[in-house]
Amino acid sequence: MLLWSVWSFLLLLTTVDAVEDEDVRAGCSTAVNDLVYIVDGSWSVGMEDFDTAKQWLINISSQFDISLYYTQVAVVQYSDTPRLEIPLGSHSSGAQLIQAIQSINYMGGNTQTGRAIKFAVDHVFPASQRASQVKNRIAVVVTDGKSQDDVVDASMEARAQGITVFAVGVGSEITTSELISIANKPSSTYVLYAEDYTTIDRLRDSMEQKLCEESVCPTRIPVASRDEKGFELLLGMNIQKKAKKIAGSLVSETAYALSTSTDITENTRDIFPEGLPPSYVFVATIRLKGTSSKLIFDLWRILAKSKEIQAAVTLNGKDQSVIFVTTSVSGKEQRVVFKTGFKDLYDGKWHQLKLLVRPQRVVGYLDDQMVQDFLLKPVEPIYINGKTQVSKRRGAHVTVPVEIQKMRLYCDPYQSERETACEIYSVDDERCPLNRTATAEQDEEEDCNCALGPPGQRGPPGRMVIDKPIQRGLMNDLTLPL
Repeated sequence: MLLWSVWSFLLLLTTVDAVEDEDVRAGCSTAVNDLVYIVDGSWSVGMEDFDTAKQWLINISSQFDISLYYTQVAVVQYSDTPRLEIPLGSHSSGAQLIQAIQSINYMGGNTQTGRAIKFAVDHVFPASQRASQVKNRIAVVVTDGKSQDDVVDASMEARAQGITVFAVGVGSEITTSELISIANKPSSTYVLYAEDYTTIDRLRDSMEQKLCEESVCPTRIPVASRDEKGFELLLGMNIQKKAKKIAGSLVSETAYALSTSTDITENTRDIFPEGLPPSYVFVATIRLKGTSSKLIFDLWRILAKSKEIQAAVTLNGKDQSVIFVTTSVSGKEQRVVFKTGFKDLYDGKWHQLKLLVRPQRVVGYLDDQMVQDFLLKPVEPIYINGKTQVSKRRGAHVTVPVEIQKMRLYCDPYQSERETACEIYSVDDERCPLNRTATAEQDEEEDCNCALGPPGQRGPPGRMVIDKPIQRGLMNDLTLPL
C-alpha cells in the first residue's frame, strides 16, 4: 500500500510538471464562460424574425470553443413565462449547440422581460456544474419591445451576483431607458440597437468584440471621464518600479527611462492571463535618443516558451520603419512592415505610436495621424506560458535604452478614435487642453556600455602661463617657454 501511494504521488508530480511544461493557447475562443441568452419570443417578434434571432445567436456563439471546459451556452426563451430551452453544460461541441438552437420552437405571448431575467439569475446560472471554475458569467437579453413587468430589481440582482448583462434592443418599439436599466454600465458598452431583425446581423462584429472583451480583458484603465477595458502596461510590466522616473513630454506628465541594465520581463500569464482580444489598440508614447534611434528592437513583444513571437511591435531605426508581428492560422508568424510615415519617430523627440489591430487589418498612426494600413490573415490565440517583454533587441534579451511615458493596450478598437495625442505638444487637436506646457528638451548624456580602448600617444609639451593681478581692468599675461 505504501509503495502504491508513493507511486501515485510521483505520477501526480509527473503529470503536473508535464502540464506546466506545455505551452497553452489562450484567447477569446478558449475563455471559460457561462453565457446565457435571454431571448424575446413574444407575439410582436413573429416566427420569421424569431428564426433570424436564432441564427444571430448561432453566429455570435461560433467564435467560442463550446465545450465542457471552455464556454458553455444556455438559452432562455420568454414571453408570459420563461422557458429553459438549453441548459448550461448540455452540449460539448459547437455542432451540438447549433442543432439545439435551430430546434427551438417559437412561443408567442406577452413580454415579461423582468421575469425572464430573474429566472436566469435564480435557476440557470446556479445550475452550472463548474461554478468555481467559471471566470465570466454573461447574460445577453434580446428584446423588441417594452416589458410588461419591472426589469430593474431582477437586473440589479444579476449585477449584484457578478453577472454581466448586455441588452440588445431591436426595432422602434424598444424603450431606451429600460435597456439602460437592464444592462451594465456604461450603456455605451453594454446596450446595442438594431433597426429590425433583418439588420441585427450588423451587430455581429460589435457583439462578438464586446463578449470577447468581457472574456479576456478583466482590468480597466481610467481614461478621461470613463474607464476603458484594457491593460496598463506601465503598471503591469512594473516599469514604474524598475525604471528611472524622469520628466515627460509635458510638465504635467511623468515618464520612465530604461537603461541597458533595466530588465522589463514578466510572465505572460500574469499580464494577459486570457490571451489577447481579436481587436485592440496598442499605444505607446516614447522618445528614442542617441544610438537607440538607430537600432532594431522590439518595443513590446510576447514570446512563447519556444521563444517564437506571438505578438510584437518592432522599431527599425536603420530604415526608420515600424513592424507589427502576430500569429497566423498557418502556423507561421505574419509580419507587416510600415515602411513610410514613421521617420519622425526616430528624431529624438517625444512621439505617440499607435496601432489599431483588427481581425483582418492593422492600421498605423504617428501622433494621431494615420500612416498606413495593411490586411492581415486570420490569427490564432497566443501562447501564454512564455514571457512578455519591453524594449529588447530582436532575438536577444538585451534591453535597449528608451524613454516611455505611456504604454497601453485597449480592448475596444473604437478607443483609437477617442485616444488623442495631446501629450505631444506639437499636436494641434481641438480636443487638447489649452494650458499644455512642454518640458524643456535636455541633452542628457546617453548610457554607454563601451569598452575602454588602449591609451593614445602622449601629446607635445604645452606652454606655461603666469597670470599677474588685474591692473586698471586689464589682464596682463606673461608667457614663458618651458
